[in-house]
Formats: sequence, C-alpha cells, structure tokens
Amino acid sequence: MEKNKTILKISDWVKGKSRHDELVIGYIDSMNVLKEAVNVTVVESDNEEMVGITIAMSVHQVESIPESVTKDAAQLSFLIDLALATDDKEWFQELSAQLNAKKEAVN
Repeated sequence: MEKNKTILKISDWVKGKSRHDELVIGYIDSMNVLKEAVNVTVVESDNEEMVGITIAMSVHQVESIPESVTKDAAQLSFLIDLALATDDKEWFQELSAQLNAKKEAVN
C-alpha cells in the first residue's frame, strides 16, 4: 500500500489489509504516534471472526475512507446503532439531530 498521505485521527474510518492479508474496514479506536500504529475496531472484514475486535495496524497498512457528505436515513440509523454500541454520546446526538432534520424535511 502506498504511503498514507492523510493525517489520521481517532474515530476516522479506515480500510486496509491485516498482517494475514484480510480486508478490514473499521474506525480508529486509539493510536500510538511514536510507533506509527493505530488500533482499528473492525466493522467489516472478509474474515467474519475479526468483526467486532480491535486490531493493531501500522499507519502504512490503512487508508482513510472519506466521509460521505450526505447520508440517507438507513445509513444514519446504522451509524446511530454504532454510536450506541461504542458509547459515543456526542456522535449519537449529532447523528440523531441529522436524522431528525432529514425526517422533518420530508414532512
């Protein structure tokens, strides 16, 4: 994988290949800047046993997934569930506000 040109931060969505060449998609749970490492909580993988676990990866193994500008109601609902599962109150409130605004725009 080519050198990561994006500055990564906690909560960023990333994709990459594990040490065992498994595709992983997840979000950065924590990082160690000195070791150029990130801990990625796996949300999707071609190895289903990895889903839900947090793995250490080099920043050179991952690339940032750009955030979608607009999200539909189904995407927002999924992300709200994820925010609840990760106990991220601020993100939950932000997503809930977006979903409510989307629902009010339809009515």
